Amino acid sequence: MRRWLGVLRSLVVYWRPGRQRGLRTLYAPFVAPGDLVFDVGAHLGDRTAAFVGLGARVIALEPQPTLLPWLRRLVGRRAGVTVVPAAVGPEAGVADLAVSDAHPTLSTLADGWREAVVQENPTFNAVRWNRSTEVEVTTMDALISKFGEPRFCKIDVEGFEADVLAGLSRPLQALSIEFVSGTLDVAEACVTRLETLDRYEYNAIPGERRDFLWSEWRTADQILAWLGGDAGSVSSGDLYARRAPRVEEPRR
Repeated sequence: MRRWLGVLRSLVVYWRPGRQRGLRTLYAPFVAPGDLVFDVGAHLGDRTAAFVGLGARVIALEPQPTLLPWLRRLVGRRAGVTVVPAAVGPEAGVADLAVSDAHPTLSTLADGWREAVVQENPTFNAVRWNRSTEVEVTTMDALISKFGEPRFCKIDVEGFEADVLAGLSRPLQALSIEFVSGTLDVAEACVTRLETLDRYEYNAIPGERRDFLWSEWRTADQILAWLGGDAGSVSSGDLYARRAPRVEEPRR
């Protein structure tokens, strides 16, 4: 019963009326008709639906067996959507997913993150991971080899974001990464990893808002300074990264 109540809670939160319109507005600068998008941690597919609504082709990755039938029912039959029942990590194989039946959106492969976030972030105090299930794990590089390079990638995997990027060896045009107060070292590791692939610029959205914090995008040094300071007052949100424009060398 608890797991179905958890799914019902997610349906109410993520499929409430009007939400899709706001998500399409948010992602329109990043996604155009015909683009390929990876939705890593698709959950119940609300973001996948928004990407499809913008005309994109979407690879929706979700490892939780309880959620997969709902994901397929809600978005899996839509043209352009491919549902992949797998997690994404630094290497292919299998892993134990810690599942919170009461809060299925918080299920995670990141063991250390669970302990830290409960201790450091008050909004997670009531969360309990009551069981585990073995899931298949693939990598970003393997997905790109099979489906192509995405124009945009959404990564929301509860503290495992840096591990996802560890399995990526090429820069992507744009992506978003969840951050959570109390475990901001994960977001810092993501920025550090991205900067080894190319030069990016960054912005952030607190919680479930649809507007960016800054009108001007930040450099890696600026976003790392924010993550080490003011970001601690934000319970959670998403960090956005896009490849910085190339600076033309002056002709001699």
